Amino acid sequence: MPENSGVRGVKSASRTVALLELLASRGDRPARLDELAEELGVPRSSMYQLLRTLVDCGWVRTDTTGSLYGIGIRALHTGTSYLDSDPHVRAARPYLDVASDALGETIHLARLDGSNVVYLATRESHEYLRTISRVGRRIPAHAGALGKALLAERPDDRLPLPEGPLAPLTEKTHTGRATLLADLAGVRERGYSIDREETVTGIAGFGFALRYDSPAVDAISCSVPVARLGKEHERRVVAVMREIRTKIESVLSPASGAPDWR
Repeated sequence: MPENSGVRGVKSASRTVALLELLASRGDRPARLDELAEELGVPRSSMYQLLRTLVDCGWVRTDTTGSLYGIGIRALHTGTSYLDSDPHVRAARPYLDVASDALGETIHLARLDGSNVVYLATRESHEYLRTISRVGRRIPAHAGALGKALLAERPDDRLPLPEGPLAPLTEKTHTGRATLLADLAGVRERGYSIDREETVTGIAGFGFALRYDSPAVDAISCSVPVARLGKEHERRVVAVMREIRTKIESVLSPASGAPDWR
């Protein structure tokens, strides 16, 4: 087991966390016992005992046949508690509402988690159908406005990117480091990132890192259908989002007393 600061990991706890993360990553695709045991390299009997314990506790659910498993309702309770207790999310929410009202577009707040960003809050536009994002969803950081805004806050030689080719979400997603690095250089120069259909076909995004941490771990963005993204509207989106970023940063400065959970 890996060690951290001289403390040995607990095998059963690590196995439980790995199982819950695996089930969560499958979304609406339930898994069978054999699949889970093989994926995690756990004996079938041990996996069955772990699953039954988690089902009894509400962390895992199963169907009426007892052969399919998915993430349980207790995970929702824990995730909601995370959002409700986070001072950054709580402070940013009113400003997301302001941006949404001012622009009539979809506004996001997300956090960097390894090589991905995780959506923490979303204010949906009433003008078009829901985009790919929703609270709790993970998106590769290289693939969109939020992630690129946060990657640009870091030196090129310290970017949290996966090994090998970068996975595409659309035909316009960066799949090579050279083009991504060139894009990040532009982000640093202009002060915000631009995603032109790199995450969702037909949707553009504008991302702004929130610099109350250094390097920034949170960012906000505005998503707009490319079909109605004229130059004037783009300028207004950038102006409003810059102002919203400044307001959020002002209430979450280091002097605000918010805990540093890192």
